[in-house]
Amino acid sequence: MALAQFPHHGVLLSSSRLVFRRMFASVPSFATLDPDALSGSQPGTAYNLVGGEWTSSASAVPIPDPLTGEPFLTIPNTQRDECAPFIASLKSVPKSGLHNPFKHPDRYVAYGAISARVAAMLREDATAHFFARLIQRVSPKSLPQALGEVVVTRKFFENFSGDQVRFLARSFANPGDHSGQQSSGFRWPFGAVALITPFNFPLEIPALQLMGALYMGNKPLLKVDSKVSIVMDQFLRLLHAAGMPPADADLLHCDGPTMHHLLLQAAPRNTLFTGSSAVAERLAGDLRGRVRVEDAGFDWKVLGPDVAAAEYVAWQADQDAYACSGQKCSAQSILFMHQNWVEAGLEQKLAQRAAQRHLDDLSIGPVLTWTTPQLLEHIAAPLRGHRIPPVYGAIEPTAVFVPLETLLGSEEAFRLATTEVFGPFQILTAYTSAQLPAVLEALERMHAHLTAAVVSNDALFLQEVLGSTVNGTTYAGIRARTTGAPQNHWFGPCGDPRGAGIGTREAIQLVWSSHREIIHDVGPVAEHWTAPPPT
Repeated sequence: MALAQFPHHGVLLSSSRLVFRRMFASVPSFATLDPDALSGSQPGTAYNLVGGEWTSSASAVPIPDPLTGEPFLTIPNTQRDECAPFIASLKSVPKSGLHNPFKHPDRYVAYGAISARVAAMLREDATAHFFARLIQRVSPKSLPQALGEVVVTRKFFENFSGDQVRFLARSFANPGDHSGQQSSGFRWPFGAVALITPFNFPLEIPALQLMGALYMGNKPLLKVDSKVSIVMDQFLRLLHAAGMPPADADLLHCDGPTMHHLLLQAAPRNTLFTGSSAVAERLAGDLRGRVRVEDAGFDWKVLGPDVAAAEYVAWQADQDAYACSGQKCSAQSILFMHQNWVEAGLEQKLAQRAAQRHLDDLSIGPVLTWTTPQLLEHIAAPLRGHRIPPVYGAIEPTAVFVPLETLLGSEEAFRLATTEVFGPFQILTAYTSAQLPAVLEALERMHAHLTAAVVSNDALFLQEVLGSTVNGTTYAGIRARTTGAPQNHWFGPCGDPRGAGIGTREAIQLVWSSHREIIHDVGPVAEHWTAPPPT
């Protein structure tokens, strides 16, 4: 494989905390910590939440600052023998949920009001910047990226204010066969549910999925990656301040084996998992299919034959591949460039864009799930001038060019080239118009179908590629991207009956409710009715 390595660039400034400079004089009243003050001498502390009470565990784990390695958070390390209250909390929930269209429908209205208050709180600059700074501390990303996560979350709450929560449970009716008979379809909660979310969007993903579960009448148990779970500790406190009953949702800080044990013991009626494909497959088996999954994404982008807006396309490709240090499930993993784009100098433009990323503004930062040695098995561009701890990874934005013939030449080559690297890394390849069938073959052979982009305004080209692929969230047109999922459209995979969505009415209904059909048949029975012969 030929190697195309993007150049080295800036180093860590003498004060890595510049990006964390205090913007407001005080933290919000609901908060129990100051993101700017977190340090080894003044660590923040997270707590479990169960049955409406904040609790500790017998032991705790220190979380290192991703930029310096200094322990700056203390997180409960809940063990199996401490899970009983969480199991009891889930088992206490009836299958009919905390509310449904027939039971406590006032709670739909209440959650509409809570959502309105949360949205108003997130519109306050101090609150928005509190969460943006906290996100930066635990999952370093640029301030615009961190604020963008807060804004998407706020807009979600705006969308589900007022009557919009009750509209999630809208039913329908069909006429029956005779007088007094009518069938109605309802969205029904599961009751006890669980959700497991990753580190890369410590506010947006868990907040949106948590609220979807609550809106539909479920009681959720939330487990977030411990590296970032302090964010939802603080967000739940905001929800309580906005009027959410504290006992409506539980929060558990623990490792994966403990959570797996709890799921097997508590047997929630649905579990939402966002994370790696390997864990998703194990959960699907162990929970006997009672899961919804948004797993890994090896996300592709195809540049069509019509070259246009080259500077914009290069900028978007750089954002898709390297924003948040490539740690998005929707990050651009492979770029198929039509030869016309190669001849137009796209690779040079990509290298120029990548060279503008620096650690001082966190446009490039630590990789939290791969170590540097693991990353260097693929590439040879370690990030210089940093204090990122060795348990994390530090590499420059990097691309490897793999000829299309090599990519498809063997199963081993294809497996290696399509291994998802959750960091600032992508594969580049090129093709001619005659090789489009080979590109489509490569897309067919991929196994994770989350996001994709077809960058072209050629209607026939779009039709051919879109008609031959299955990715769940697909952008099409010269401005197409793979990342940046807002709150206004579905985000999730396609082609898997376990696939989960996030953000929209359809996503909430799919993941957090099931269909129930109720047939009312009240008569009347004819006055002189007699029983017919048995059949």
